[in-house]
Amino acid sequence: MNKGVSAVLAATLSALFLTSCGSSGSDTASGNAPPNILFIVLDDLGVDQLSTFGYGGPLEEGRPKTPTIDTLAMAGLRFRNAWSMPTCTPSRATYFSGRYPFRTDVKNAIVSTDLANSQVSPFEATTPKLLKQKGYTNALIGKMHLSGSDQNPDHNPLGNGVMHELGWDYFAGYLDGGPYPIDQTAGGANHHNGATYGCGFVPTLAVDPANGADTGACYQPDGSCSEVSTLDADIPGLACVADGGLFDPGQSCQSSVPAYLNFTKQNGYYTSELVINHPDGKVEVMPPEHPRGRQYRTILETDLAVDWVKQQPAGKPWMLSVGYSAIHTPLQPPPTSLLPEAAAQIGAYTCGVTTDDSSGTLEQRKLTTHMLEALDKEIGRLLVEIGLAKYKTDGSLDYRPQDTNTVVIVTGDNGTYGPSVKFPFNPVRAKGFPYQTGVWVPLIVAGPMVQEPGREIEHMVNSADMYSFFSELAGIDLKDALPASRQVDAEPVLPYLTDPGRDSIREYNYTEMGTNIAASSAPPCVLPLYNVCVQIFPQKEVCEDQSGIWYGPGSSARPEGFGSCCAVNEYLGDDAVDIMPDSQKALRNEFFKLVRIDRMNCSSGQLESSDELYAVNQNVPLPKLDNGPSNLLPPGPHWTPEIQQNYDTLKTKLDTLLASRIDCPGDGNLDLVVDEEDVRNWKHFSTQNGGHSSWYDFNHDGLTDETDLQIITQNMGRDCRPT
Repeated sequence: MNKGVSAVLAATLSALFLTSCGSSGSDTASGNAPPNILFIVLDDLGVDQLSTFGYGGPLEEGRPKTPTIDTLAMAGLRFRNAWSMPTCTPSRATYFSGRYPFRTDVKNAIVSTDLANSQVSPFEATTPKLLKQKGYTNALIGKMHLSGSDQNPDHNPLGNGVMHELGWDYFAGYLDGGPYPIDQTAGGANHHNGATYGCGFVPTLAVDPANGADTGACYQPDGSCSEVSTLDADIPGLACVADGGLFDPGQSCQSSVPAYLNFTKQNGYYTSELVINHPDGKVEVMPPEHPRGRQYRTILETDLAVDWVKQQPAGKPWMLSVGYSAIHTPLQPPPTSLLPEAAAQIGAYTCGVTTDDSSGTLEQRKLTTHMLEALDKEIGRLLVEIGLAKYKTDGSLDYRPQDTNTVVIVTGDNGTYGPSVKFPFNPVRAKGFPYQTGVWVPLIVAGPMVQEPGREIEHMVNSADMYSFFSELAGIDLKDALPASRQVDAEPVLPYLTDPGRDSIREYNYTEMGTNIAASSAPPCVLPLYNVCVQIFPQKEVCEDQSGIWYGPGSSARPEGFGSCCAVNEYLGDDAVDIMPDSQKALRNEFFKLVRIDRMNCSSGQLESSDELYAVNQNVPLPKLDNGPSNLLPPGPHWTPEIQQNYDTLKTKLDTLLASRIDCPGDGNLDLVVDEEDVRNWKHFSTQNGGHSSWYDFNHDGLTDETDLQIITQNMGRDCRPT
């Protein structure tokens, strides 16, 4: 543990949690022992992917087979109207803070240029901190992307121990937002004169007669080697990578690892830099060459989760959050052992190395299906190995939540990324946008207190509501546990489990995506599928992983690159593309949805705001989506008093909601009071991490210095709490 940070936070945290929180309401959600909570987050997976929600794509393409998710849905509840934020970090921040992005400034996925101000603050009353008041042990496995990483060390003041400082007793996973790009050399730059292997492994000769191999030597990081052929595995090159090794095609094992095999290079889902935060504060970092992290991520994440649960003592409640990496880009074939049937197609994938956009998009959707099927199988293994389910003789799951004391929650962090989107959803209004395809996510809840399992809930639920739900399950009343000044947007969820006739709790649902507070703008990247230029990917490889065209330094258009999307459009002329909005917000009621877009006008250099209005629903199999032609604005012959009334109501509600944020200059610890505690915290962070970015960098210059202290001094004694 970082002792300095912990000391700085102690006074703030003790003030946040009142002793009465333990005695308010019932002790547990079910009236018995507090339930364990298993919270599973699927990356970039919207409702378009799942047949249990009535979708999954055209039958002729082959819908994903997800028997585990289907079993959970039938044993619990399907929330058919759940919203996330449009990208991962804002959604994940809402899970554990219950606060919308405009309150926390966590408005987009964190990248290396983002300051600490747009990362989850250690002064938030996060879920693991709350649940500790009820004796819970809390762990997080895999990806949650709530902070910076070693990619932006100057802006990550809590370092690799950040997850422990945010409240988790144990963390084993990655601080980055997704797997690294695929290593198209498959670990060896000299393979067959520099041949390209788009999926990160050597295919068979049948797939690639020039550069494939049916036999070869499989080396491990410790120098050991075994020879593998198609007699041992369908695809020897893939089998070797899946086993943590590097494949030398057509060769026999040598006494030492050939110099051209590189274990330090990341390779998509088959490598990771594993960061571990232990309960005592000790931090371990396992580099890509460490054997522990050299396996397919979905398997690794399940193994880590199983290992942790098995170590928990009986009778002590726990909450485990598992952030699976799948189905985030880069799309990469899983081991064939995870697929429900023989998948010869796996070896024929190119993983984006194609000249035919139409066939490439079809491949991406099919590859997404395989990754989802592998993910589903591993979730089933997780349930079985931690004792929540058993396998029947036919291989299906026998899951009876009423016989357990664990609530299982499965959700997606945002809509599916464009190329993987399944019909009838809109790939150009998917992840990264506040439209239905970008924010409509699966939410499944199963547990012993669920009444009438198998139900579908049509009422609106928000990702922020998970914060309330976790607390409800633990028997914590947020009104007692938090000071009245803490602005929380979470609404209850538990009543939907226990009361089948429960009316809607939410009148409105909200989502937003904006621009993080950053040290500098990322270079331009054009995403052809969306016909949009974005400045959110700091590196060329990340842009290209998103099927983008890089216009930063090293661009094929101009070696020095372009400074902005406006400059790119000036270069493109008649082929100019849209520019990603600076901010996007959406608010809906039961039948209508208001979208507000703030976008840069390159001619004036000013942001321009515009509204869009849509009628939406959750119909199966063809939902009413907010596609461009369905925009009801501006008013026309179609305009009715009902539309006008809903538009006026949604505008007023959105304006009122956004105006509710309280700004308090000089307050860094979120208690809405500027006092000597802020001076002490500033002093700590001004010496932490070289005095770089922190939550006390009030002027957002990337430094925590005397200028920021002056802001505290000028506002000393200010009380911003609402009266």
